[in-house]
Amino acid sequence: MPFIAYARFAAANRRLIGFGFLAAFASSFGQTYYIGIFGPAIQGEFGLSHTAWGTIYMLGTLGSALLLPWTGKQIDRLDLRLYTALVGALAVVACAVTALALNPVMLVVAIFLLRQSGQGLMSHVGITTMARYFDTGRGRAIAIATMGFAVGEAFLPFVAVLMIAAVGWRWSYGATGLVVALLLVPAALWLLKGHVERHRAHLAELAAPRASEKFQTRSWTRAEMLRDVRFYLLMPGIMAPAVVLTAMFFHHLNLADAKAWSHAWITGSYVVYAIAVVMTSLAVGPAIDRIGAARLVPYMLVPMIFALVLVAQFDDRWIAWPYLFLIGVSTAIAHTAVSAMWAEIYGVTHLGAIRSLASAIGVLASALGPVSLGGLMDLGVSIETGCLFFAGYAALGTVLMGTALGFRVTGPRSRLRA
Repeated sequence: MPFIAYARFAAANRRLIGFGFLAAFASSFGQTYYIGIFGPAIQGEFGLSHTAWGTIYMLGTLGSALLLPWTGKQIDRLDLRLYTALVGALAVVACAVTALALNPVMLVVAIFLLRQSGQGLMSHVGITTMARYFDTGRGRAIAIATMGFAVGEAFLPFVAVLMIAAVGWRWSYGATGLVVALLLVPAALWLLKGHVERHRAHLAELAAPRASEKFQTRSWTRAEMLRDVRFYLLMPGIMAPAVVLTAMFFHHLNLADAKAWSHAWITGSYVVYAIAVVMTSLAVGPAIDRIGAARLVPYMLVPMIFALVLVAQFDDRWIAWPYLFLIGVSTAIAHTAVSAMWAEIYGVTHLGAIRSLASAIGVLASALGPVSLGGLMDLGVSIETGCLFFAGYAALGTVLMGTALGFRVTGPRSRLRA
């Protein structure tokens, strides 16, 4: 049975897979689904409009996107334990700066640090580690690690709502920093025990004579990737979840207000989203190992398109569940299949550099989503109409991804499964 196979695989690789899961979970403090819950309280304290708050978020996120190609690339050079410790330290600083922000300028700095350490590097270190050290079973490893995002998305926004109501937004982010410093980072470093031997074996496999066909001939540099037309056709669709879902999670409380739903209802319903992510990840992981990620990626936005049309057309509060379930399906495919696709197409030797650039573009896209939707609302456009705009963009991205992955590239360095 699939569950038994997953359990055996996870048990055999429990430390490394546990590290991937924990890193994905720990990225939550810098993800939009968590930061967005603090939005109304921050807007109220600083007197910010939707556009002003979205612009602050955009500026901080843009700064993170510009730096991420360099900081993300360092995972190819530094010991994984040192890299993880540095990312964790930056995360603690990010939470502290957020809790102590006194003006909009400090908020920009806070968002930059949260997005760089959380959304950018913490998720990067977890998923890149899974894609690099698992050749056989890569899809399953990424799928299990991806569940860390799902657990964070399911519970932390609701916890944040309760904390903000109890102690205010500043103390809530301060407490988040303490959890990262005292629990999550030490646990991640403990899970990496024995990594020196694992990395040495990985390097030996890359250097082995038989590895020339298995690894080296299909490992593109980042510069080579940038000369590949497929990369540019793929990016609009791959950016779509970052643009659309960041905007939606950032403004979910505004969506709830527009629909006359309670804030507790929409955040409490995130568990439906998490269930969809877990179920889809469990299904997608073996599919990737069997047929390849490139066959799945072109379809990843289809559930999200249906979700956006659904929530745009209906106001009943129960529509939140199919809406969240469908976007959870798209999220799971994007998290799992896209991460594996980079390794399939471009190899693992320079995976940190390649993924960090793709992640930076995704971070850039996530900067545009909240401010674009917030600007539309400030201009009097309904959030439902904004959802329809996003659905059209996702449909275009789907066509472009299908075109890109329909190409067949010959030559010793290509490895596009189809």
